[in-house]
Amino acid sequence: MKIKLIGCGTMGEAILKNLLRKKLADKNEITVSDVAVERRELLKKKYGVNVTENNVAAVKDAEVIILAIKPQDIGYVLGQLAGQLKSQLVISIAAGITLELLITKLHYAQVVRAMPNTPAQVGRGMTAWTGSKDLTGANCMKARTVLASLGEEQYFADEKYMDMATAISGSGPAYVFLFIEALIDAGVHIGLPRAVAQKLVIETISGSAELIKKLDKHPAELRNMVTSPGGTTAEALYRLEMGGLRSLMISAVEAAYNKARGLGK
Repeated sequence: MKIKLIGCGTMGEAILKNLLRKKLADKNEITVSDVAVERRELLKKKYGVNVTENNVAAVKDAEVIILAIKPQDIGYVLGQLAGQLKSQLVISIAAGITLELLITKLHYAQVVRAMPNTPAQVGRGMTAWTGSKDLTGANCMKARTVLASLGEEQYFADEKYMDMATAISGSGPAYVFLFIEALIDAGVHIGLPRAVAQKLVIETISGSAELIKKLDKHPAELRNMVTSPGGTTAEALYRLEMGGLRSLMISAVEAAYNKARGLGK
């Protein structure tokens, strides 16, 4: 599969690594376009892929074009590509950028809007995506194949869910990292060595996520299984609820959702 990747920051490189790891494309079939010469040279040396600074040249003979650029830069790139596309699949991972904007700027309708997250760097990503109503069956399958290489993928027939998914899974790893950081600090506060606290927290978070996937039970049911009446867990949970953890999380996700919606305007 001939793939052109425009922009190759953290998420772009994660996509590149997984495409190669899953053997969806040979290194000679991948071309990366990036504005920074140092970045291009690094990627060529590290992965053996083709590199260029010319976005128009990058999309020639492509089957799949992945736009891994920031929302504020996408207008310029879309203008460059307008009129250059024939039957290629275009996948944009720019947060908040709508299908309508992509189609209007490109004058082209074989487009997919996707939102992966940072665990894609280790093949454990969660990617939400949707496609234009004119997307062909072949390009839909290509999109699913490419995005599944990053981990799990979730298709939405209705684009309205994309900004919601951005607020949950796109931004979600940052919420989890903050919680992990706070829990480690709490362990250090009560006397644990930091390295020990970090191991306890990370394995607890990882194991809890695996447990909820395998048992397929409501989180509240699993929480109640851990919480003995009058016990240590009950006391800790009481303090978290008193501090407004639940309502604060809802408020934070709502803020991220509103921000995502604003980026597309």
